[in-house]
Amino acid sequence: MGFASTYLETSTLFPELIKEAPDEETNIIAVVPAFDEPDLTKLLDSLSLCYKPECKAEVIIVVNSPLDANPESRENNKKSISDIEAWEKRNPDSFFRLFIIDKTNCPVKGWGVGLARKTGMDEAVRRFNNLNNPEGVILNLDADCIVAENYLTAIFSEFVLRKDRSACSIYFEHPLSGDEFHENIYCSIAQYELHLRYFYQGLRFSGFPFAYHTIGSAIAVKALPYIKAGGMNRRQAGEDFYFVQKLLPAGGYFNLNTTAVYPSPRVSFRVPFGTGATVSRILGKNKGILPSYNIESFKELFSFFKMIYEFYYSKPDEVPELHASLPNGIQHYLSREEWISKVLEIKANTSSLQSFKKRFFTWFNMFKIVKYLNCTNDGIYEKKPVTESSLELLNVIGISCESNDPFDILLLYRNLEKSC
Repeated sequence: MGFASTYLETSTLFPELIKEAPDEETNIIAVVPAFDEPDLTKLLDSLSLCYKPECKAEVIIVVNSPLDANPESRENNKKSISDIEAWEKRNPDSFFRLFIIDKTNCPVKGWGVGLARKTGMDEAVRRFNNLNNPEGVILNLDADCIVAENYLTAIFSEFVLRKDRSACSIYFEHPLSGDEFHENIYCSIAQYELHLRYFYQGLRFSGFPFAYHTIGSAIAVKALPYIKAGGMNRRQAGEDFYFVQKLLPAGGYFNLNTTAVYPSPRVSFRVPFGTGATVSRILGKNKGILPSYNIESFKELFSFFKMIYEFYYSKPDEVPELHASLPNGIQHYLSREEWISKVLEIKANTSSLQSFKKRFFTWFNMFKIVKYLNCTNDGIYEKKPVTESSLELLNVIGISCESNDPFDILLLYRNLEKSC
């Protein structure tokens, strides 16, 4: 039996989908979900221009369709498959093998990006299982992305060759100018990316130990950690965020900042949140302005996490009274009953400050932080334009910025991350 045999028998939706055996030197498999993507070959062109890694690589494209897809979307799916096949014929010497999984007429309910990613990632695991290669890396991309030339070589040198690393978030940048989109879209995407980076830097400022981006097109994981985390979920939106939360507690997660993925800033209505939906809201009801979290929420998190030492060394009968000393927003979000129950449970199951911290942040994880931020910014604090909030955070951490332009602020935030 291979390392993933049990998972493949119990947790996958389909039997083997790719009949051709993988090359014995395969260490990288990129998975691309594709629905209603008429220009998918841009990604293939971008990958073909990458420097060749010191291993074999594959690209698996999962063309899928919900049961209620409209005729235009179905036609675009047909075009995607035709274009991929034509691209493969034009590029017979491509250094990566290309496979199409056609699920355009599959009767399984719930087709969306989560189920499509799971289908491709599970198949990647199957192929690595055939090679008995638990260290094989599964890349997640989106059909509207392009990548930096060193994308695959950076994955190989900083991930494939590193036994201590299990999964990562890859540095990303949205295009901020060009002829492909209207200038209003570029302005909107600058604000949205600034919001993502402001959230990330806010987490770092607060002292949260698991600050990572959760962009679906910029996540990679090794095969064994993937199955240990239970595989990708089937969510039709937010699948990337929830998947990363399952990977973090196991350790070995890192930020890969020496290469880049370039997602599209296009408008999209296929999911209720994410890049396309947010750009649409900014252009529509938000009238060109993106509100973001109030800096006071991150200041509260900073104070809250500074109290962990006190939480650990408190006596059981002192825990209830500690709730009254928590920052106002934390008290508002965490009921006294939940606070007492969880802290006493964590204390009862840990024997050192280090283990207490690990268990504490497994409970108060990124998912809980987002719920706290949404709770406090819908009552206690008022959201502010992302340019204003991001400038306030820069001031708090001691970095000056003379501009109020979202493009200028974003470039500064990008440089902050690349220097980490």
